[in-house]
Amino acid sequence: MDNPFSTENPRWTTDALAKLKKIPYFVRNGARQRVEAIARSANAEEVTVEMVEQARLEFGQ
Repeated sequence: MDNPFSTENPRWTTDALAKLKKIPYFVRNGARQRVEAIARSANAEEVTVEMVEQARLEFGQ
């Protein structure tokens, strides 16, 4: 699945993108940035559900 945000960022799996869309809109951009940072630090080509979960745990939710 193509990344809907930027060609410079990792692609998002369908499941990870669905999980991102469940995050309230007013914090979604920050969450997206954090998840993509996690993916980049892991040298991953795509964002997975596990990365979204990792970011969620870091935010303490």
